[in-house]
Amino acid sequence: MRMIRFTGLATSGLAVFALAVAGLVTPQVSQAQDGPYTVCSDIPWPPFEMTDEGDNFGFDLDVMRAVAVVEGYDIEIQNLSFDAIIPSLRSGKCDVGASGFTITEKRARVVDFSDPYYLSNQAVLMRKDSDVGLVQALSGGTIGVQRGTTGEAWLKEHLVEQGFDVTLKRYETYPLAVMDLANGRIDAVLQDTGGSKASVAAYPDKLQSAAVINTFEYYGNPVQQGDPNDLLPRISEGKAKLGLDVVESAGSAELHIQPDTAWANLTDAYFGADNDAITAAWHECKDGILNAEDKDDVDSYAQCMADAVKD
Repeated sequence: MRMIRFTGLATSGLAVFALAVAGLVTPQVSQAQDGPYTVCSDIPWPPFEMTDEGDNFGFDLDVMRAVAVVEGYDIEIQNLSFDAIIPSLRSGKCDVGASGFTITEKRARVVDFSDPYYLSNQAVLMRKDSDVGLVQALSGGTIGVQRGTTGEAWLKEHLVEQGFDVTLKRYETYPLAVMDLANGRIDAVLQDTGGSKASVAAYPDKLQSAAVINTFEYYGNPVQQGDPNDLLPRISEGKAKLGLDVVESAGSAELHIQPDTAWANLTDAYFGADNDAITAAWHECKDGILNAEDKDDVDSYAQCMADAVKD
């Protein structure tokens, strides 16, 4: 059994987190149905959200497809800018978000969250040949972030509002920020660690992760307050069937990944290979998830992905 330990949640954060997970914020009448439900995601942000030849895939999207299969409902995936997803959830244009959303107190005031499914920190990406050092970049450089992310919020709180002479350059997507960094237009990018690994892999000769800031961020799937479609329990139960167990304890929570399960294989596929290998595996295996009818089909697809990235 693989275990990922989550620590660092303040008591107030746990309280809001518990309310968000339980769907107790501004309750509404449940209107559960079989869908199709609209899953809104900011694509691309590899390896969580990826695109190639008109296909949208990635860890987040595979999980949403797999959960829908094992729980017996239909979904449609819609590409939407990151900072528009929560407003669209609130207005009912989206039913669930799947885009590496950190569970925060601010977000939990306006949406409800599923159980956590991933732990991330913030990585500082820089050019290998940069004349600007890490300290200089974080105290007086130009730093790229995606609009509406926790990376942007961290920079504002810990650098801008503390009087450091940094310039925040906001982008609609992280790939655009990373491209500018690779081309020398900015000094650094602050990005979640999962996405930063894929960014470095895309520019291995140019970029590096210069530092990791431990922010202990839990990812969850946001839904409209009150969970009117009764999706939260099905998302949690579906992830458990795929092989993810969430265990809460005093002041922390742990994610247990059951070995030889769909969750373990998808984790290996998406976080253990570069983007080219993942994309090739998707094209080889995608019919397995796009045409899946039951858990056995999902398990076979996840195994195909894990095996294909090794070839």
